[in-house]
This record gives sequence, C-alpha cells and structure tokens, in this order.
Amino acid sequence: MTRVAAVDLGTNSTRLLVADVEDGSIAEVVRRLKITRLGEGVDERKRLLPAPVARVRNVLTDFRREAESLGAERTLAIATSAVRDAENGEAFLGEVEWSYGFQTRLLSGHDEAQLTFRGVAFGRELSEDTLVLDIGGGSTELVVGGPEGLRFHDSLDLGCVRLTERFLHSDPPAMGELDACATAVGALLGQRLPYDLQPRAAIGVAGTITSIAALDLRLAEYDAERVHGHRVSREGVSAQLERLAAAPLAQRRAIPALEPDRAPVIVAGAVILREVLDHFGLDGLEASERDILDGAALEAAELPEPEEGAAPPGAYTCC
Repeated sequence: MTRVAAVDLGTNSTRLLVADVEDGSIAEVVRRLKITRLGEGVDERKRLLPAPVARVRNVLTDFRREAESLGAERTLAIATSAVRDAENGEAFLGEVEWSYGFQTRLLSGHDEAQLTFRGVAFGRELSEDTLVLDIGGGSTELVVGGPEGLRFHDSLDLGCVRLTERFLHSDPPAMGELDACATAVGALLGQRLPYDLQPRAAIGVAGTITSIAALDLRLAEYDAERVHGHRVSREGVSAQLERLAAAPLAQRRAIPALEPDRAPVIVAGAVILREVLDHFGLDGLEASERDILDGAALEAAELPEPEEGAAPPGAYTCC
C-alpha cells in the first residue's frame, strides 16, 4: 500500500486528494477543494497573472502541510488548460516543484481524457459507449468508452471561466449573452465531434456538474455521498440553468449547496452541459465524484522515489 497525495491545478479550482493506493484500488483519506481561479485572464492575456498565482500558492502551502502530516509518500500535481495555455505555465510548474516538493505533470488534452476516464472507471465497469464529460474552467473533455477502454476523446476550449470572460458580462447575464454563449458551444461541438459519435449514456464530473446535481437534489448543504451517482435529467439541467441565469451574482452566491466562489462561472458551465446533452440527444447524465483527481492518485502511486536535486528550469521566475 502506498499513501499518495494528488493535486489538481485546475483553471477554476485547486484540489487535493490524499489516498491509500494498493493493487489499483483507492481508499480516500481526505479530499479538499479551494476556488482559486488560476485561469483568470489567461484567455485574453495568455499568461498566469500574479494575483491568481498568489491564491494558488497560499492553497498549496496548506495542501503540502496536510499531505505531510498524513504521511503521503508520493505527491503528483497535475496541471491542465490554464497552465497549458499560459506562456509562463512551465515556469509556474517549475516553481511548484521547487517550492513545494511536488512532482508535476502538464497534461495534454489526451492525458486529461485518459486520467479522467481512469478515475471515473475506478471501482466500476462502464457500459459500452458511455460519454464521460468533464467541464473545467478552461476546457471541456469528452471521452467515450466502455469495458474495453477509450474509443474517442477530445479536449475543447470550452470552459466555464473562459466562456464567462468571453460572453457573460451583465449581472445577471442578458439573454443575448446567453444565446451567444450557447451558439459558440454548439458550433464548436458540431465542428469537432464526429457525426456518428452517439453515446448511449453519460457520466459527468467536476464542479459544474456536481454542483448542478446538488441543486437538483435541493440539498441544504453540499453532500458528496448524495451527489455521487445522482442522475440529473436534461429538463433538470435546463431548470437549474434558468434559475441560475436569472439570479444576480449576489443571489447566486447565497444559493444553498452551491460553493459561493463557483457562483460567478456556474452559468456558463450549465450552458455547456445543456448544449452537450442536446448535441448528443441525451436525456440526462449521472454525476460522479470520482474524476481526474482519482486518476492522478493512481498515477502518483506509480511514481519513483522522489530525489533531492537542483531547482527545475524556470523556478522562481514565474510571475
């Protein structure tokens, strides 16, 4: 058995999973999430900005302390869309390695798809032609597979942070802004996805989808155990999108079971979800708490022993 710590340096959130991994199984010890908006401004400026980097640094300090106190033997920090798109992304990862002692991995869209599928499939067998949908802050991953593994995957530049910054400027969003956002999502789905790709079922991961599942359940506070496995209908998604889009930001922040710091970008995330379901003609999807972070934990257990060494290239030159 190996105790690992997996860290997800996402566009909208920074997350930690400490778990015991043995023979491909995961026993969760602790799971944490902080909204850090690392990708703020990246779509426009193509750089990680100082304020978001500082927010992530503060969280990583706490995560490192907790991982060490729990006896994690391997730590892997994965980075996705925001770091991929930023000119100073590799320097940022170098600083993370040097300052916090985490091994890091910058994921390609293909890597994201594989790790997400691995995390979702852990402990269960997926039926044939299952769509795994991961709506992130900067990108959306779509993976179709089953018992034999992946059959199709793609990573699209459709994320809740990216689309909020591009389209949703009013508070609450104007109907024209929502229509423009939905049109952009639908157009890219039509351009990038094969016409004969027809998943029979869908599983959704990450904060947009699990938050909408919590709202669909009418939870007074977020409950991961109740959210995991909950099926949200297409009509339920539309109802929550309508509710969220009609509320000013201050009201969205106060909605029970919705993380207040997720409120600024949840509307764009819900638009993406609705458009994906419509594109494939799906009548709903299952929410999953197991995702890319679980896949990263499995990867972390396969890492070699950490070695002492010099600072990685770019360390302390990030932002």
